[in-house]
Amino acid sequence: MFGGVAVPSNSTHLRKSGSRPVVYDLDEHEVENGVEEGLLHKVEADDSKGSVTAVGAATMTPSPALLWRFKALMVWLWGINLWFFAQGGVNYAKIFDLDQNHLTHREIWKCATWMTIIVPTSMTAYIYLYSHGEVSYAASQPVLLYAAAILVLIFPFDIFYFSSRYFFLKTLWRIIFPLQAISFADFFLADILTSMAKVFSDLERSVCRMVHRQVATIAWLEADSVCGSHSVAIPLILVLPYLFRLNQCLRQYKDTGEKTTLLNALKYSTAVPVIFLSALKYHVFPDKWTNFYRPLWLLSGVVNSSYSFYWDVNRDWDLGGFTRIFKFNKPHLFSHMLHGRRWVYFWVIGSNLILRCTWTYKLSAHLRHNYLTVFIIAALEIFRRFQWIFFRVENEWNKMNSKSHSHLSAKEIPNDEEDLLHSIN
Repeated sequence: MFGGVAVPSNSTHLRKSGSRPVVYDLDEHEVENGVEEGLLHKVEADDSKGSVTAVGAATMTPSPALLWRFKALMVWLWGINLWFFAQGGVNYAKIFDLDQNHLTHREIWKCATWMTIIVPTSMTAYIYLYSHGEVSYAASQPVLLYAAAILVLIFPFDIFYFSSRYFFLKTLWRIIFPLQAISFADFFLADILTSMAKVFSDLERSVCRMVHRQVATIAWLEADSVCGSHSVAIPLILVLPYLFRLNQCLRQYKDTGEKTTLLNALKYSTAVPVIFLSALKYHVFPDKWTNFYRPLWLLSGVVNSSYSFYWDVNRDWDLGGFTRIFKFNKPHLFSHMLHGRRWVYFWVIGSNLILRCTWTYKLSAHLRHNYLTVFIIAALEIFRRFQWIFFRVENEWNKMNSKSHSHLSAKEIPNDEEDLLHSIN
């Protein structure tokens, strides 16, 4: 993405395999994802000469700072969501139960701007220091970036949007420990976290490398290292957002007794076999994976994608049977649609189906080495979630309006009866 940093043949970062020095070479597409490991090309030296074969392309050790590209993109898109709601007259503060000091789209974009400035600066510093042989200083860049982000988030004083930071941390706490009734903001944020499962997995890999001092070393690229792509920690991190959401559904069933919450919990449980069956590839014999576990993984992926698509359309968006789309010719129904045109809904439903299927690919640990494909699918999932937010909030806003109208109607009926009695008297 930013070019490469040449690794000399006498570098201290070359790992010896037996009597042969081994060099790992990444092309520019593999470097593009920045936080992946896996598809490595070994360049072995000739035994008689004991020298290392020349590396065909410049090699660059990827930086964990590249993870932040997805976070910054999601913040920009969330600002667009809020701007759209403000333009459409949707009281999103009421929907999410926000206080009067909540962030508007302008503040969100301001935060996104800072992220867009700071992250490339850190990446540039990383590459510059590494290319000039300052490996230890280069390794400190991602550590400083993560530390600064955590400090800003937990800063206890009333600056840097204190109320919004407190609300965000409180919501995260309620997601991890659902010990109280689940609010719309709780499961809304938890749903977004499921789209970031791969980002959290990469974040865990980056933290692992920082703890084990593998940043800016060749061990970063070794799949079998403690922080490599074969680690059992990868599926455990991938499954966490789905378990959080499943626990929320069970909590909702306990509070409300609605059976639909159990069906929703079943939807999130279908992601578990996709994740763990994929991870088994590194821990079973190849024949057993090909003949037994791989068909199960494909079947579980189809079930998860189909179930999730059905729930998006019929439950989250309330477009069951596409009835709201085909009744656009009725003005009183059209007035309840925030997005207006029929083709918008056909596009969202069609693209959601395709991207739901491709997202299963991202949940599969054994496909992490396909860097460019994984990067594209991660970006598309962020775009899918960006679309999903519009229609999910629209549906919730319509439900709130319907409840308010029903309450008003219920209050008007007794008043009419009282007026009739007064007239009779």
